Amino acid sequence: MPSQPQTRTRLALSFADDGTEYRDLNGNGIMDPYEDHRLSPLERTEDLLSRLSLEEKAGVMFHTVIETGPGGSLLETPGNISKSPTSTVVLGKLMNHFNIHGLGTAREAARWSNSLQELAERTPHGIPITISTDPRHAFIENSGASFTAAHFSQWPEPIGLSAIGSLEQIRRFADIARQEYTAVGIRAALHPTVDLATEPRWCRQAGTFGQDSELSSQYVVEYLQGFQGDTLGPGSVACTTKHFPGGGPQRDGEDAHFPYGREQVYPGGRFQEHLAPFRRAIAHKTSAIMPYYGMPVGLELDGEPVEEVGFGYNKQMITGLLRGKLGYDGVVLSDWELVNDNLVDDQVLPARAWGVEDLSASQRMLKILNSGVDQFGGEECTDLLINLVRDGLVAEERIDESVRRLLLVKFQLGLFDNPFVDEDEAERIVGNAEFRREGRIAQSRSVTVLKNGPSNSRARLPLTGSPSLYVEGLDPANVTGFGSVTTNPDEADVAVVRLIAPWEHRDDLFLEKHFHAGSLDFPPGLIARLRSLAARVPLIIDVCLDRPAILTPLTEFASAIVGTFGVSDPALLDALFGRIQPQGRLPFELPRSMDAVRASRADVPGDTANPLYPFGHGLDLPQRTSPGKQTES
Repeated sequence: MPSQPQTRTRLALSFADDGTEYRDLNGNGIMDPYEDHRLSPLERTEDLLSRLSLEEKAGVMFHTVIETGPGGSLLETPGNISKSPTSTVVLGKLMNHFNIHGLGTAREAARWSNSLQELAERTPHGIPITISTDPRHAFIENSGASFTAAHFSQWPEPIGLSAIGSLEQIRRFADIARQEYTAVGIRAALHPTVDLATEPRWCRQAGTFGQDSELSSQYVVEYLQGFQGDTLGPGSVACTTKHFPGGGPQRDGEDAHFPYGREQVYPGGRFQEHLAPFRRAIAHKTSAIMPYYGMPVGLELDGEPVEEVGFGYNKQMITGLLRGKLGYDGVVLSDWELVNDNLVDDQVLPARAWGVEDLSASQRMLKILNSGVDQFGGEECTDLLINLVRDGLVAEERIDESVRRLLLVKFQLGLFDNPFVDEDEAERIVGNAEFRREGRIAQSRSVTVLKNGPSNSRARLPLTGSPSLYVEGLDPANVTGFGSVTTNPDEADVAVVRLIAPWEHRDDLFLEKHFHAGSLDFPPGLIARLRSLAARVPLIIDVCLDRPAILTPLTEFASAIVGTFGVSDPALLDALFGRIQPQGRLPFELPRSMDAVRASRADVPGDTANPLYPFGHGLDLPQRTSPGKQTES
């Protein structure tokens, strides 16, 4: 496909009587206040708000998934995820906030972003698009929560950044991610996730900073600083901190995406501990906050029982606590699909209308509005909102409150003045060699040594020389430069086996197969086979800890065990051979047994009895003394 112009606008720049350049977004030949870059974002917001029709205001209040077409074109046929053609939601429903899923190359992503912004110029007031994304710099591919890095630089999952334990590393990652996002026109991040990883079975721990409230509070400050800066501006990415008021304490660790995981519980009375990172995020001006799907059960605040409905419906939580007591006046974006069921192919994901399942779609929307939410995530039913206003059930002044907040962010980000990106710059910035190098070093540093072999073991870390390796779960081609590979364990000096923390495979509801939930026990057959392997060759086991795992049986026969949180084969080998010093510390404890997990309290960090490896555990390795190529320099 031929290259298109790099920085484009359908609108030629216009000139006011005093010579000031401006974009005539509404085509009236006059520089209206909202088009005047010399005015403050607030002044411009008030002017534009006064000009918008109800239909335009309604469009601002929806934020749904969009997909790209081939080669960075606009997709005009509904895809697997998006519900409508692009022109329908932009020109027909006047929506201008979209969550992007799959992206092509950096150049294709930039081309698509520019084409989308050109389309938005055809709306009555030319409101630019805000493109958002879930995390996309690590390893987990889950269309309901995160994406693999692909063309972006690749880093550990957030839980792995936490394992490194460096404030500077958190901010550096966020700054690099900001540069890569803005290069392709992404201006809103549906992260960070500051839920506390207090229920060992919960499936979303990889996206958190771990179980510790104070550390999570410190890390969110650095994260926001790297993405947003001191204030939102043309170089910023606006962050949505989630999931208010802390989504970690799920009953039995089941996730609130699904009906069986709707209940959020506080048997240890630790609600305030889960809330603490949000206090810090508010103090450091997070652009938006997203309430979780979960429904609080048995929770009281200030002696009053909290209504047992999902947090996105909960007026006590949003208007009373978040807006009132915590003083937050930014955007509140609901989590996805609280109003309507999501049908994809032959599967359904019921609307996360926990506690209000019997309400109609319009009634659910009304309750969400009354709770204090500004924007409906994952929905495009603008007609429902318009009818609520026209039927007198919602005052237009209430709509104005939310639209004002949402437009203000667009003005602060500079989108009204130039929403376009440079395709050449996108190609230069996204996934460049330096960013990839830093990401790989961070991966190696996040490796957490849980157990090391005796000093006389060939599997003692760091490995030395050029050993013969038997490998499983690791691409043999990646061993080049570290040693040789044999397919016969009896001929190997050391075996290296990579595992993923166990989960129960489920695939009834849409998205369910992507969420790792259920028991943390490895299957007995795997344990028996690895025990047999260890009897033939010294065994090093790496377990990818997207959530805790019961490693107790493995400690009986493995010479060394490491935990990882999103680490490539080469980065793991760099750590195992000491070319880059692993420095990870466990961001959550590893329980000794499932009995201990079942007996623990969901809201209490580190609550399993006699854990195998406690929070903060991690062994330092001796400095490597044998010669070898140093990847970190």
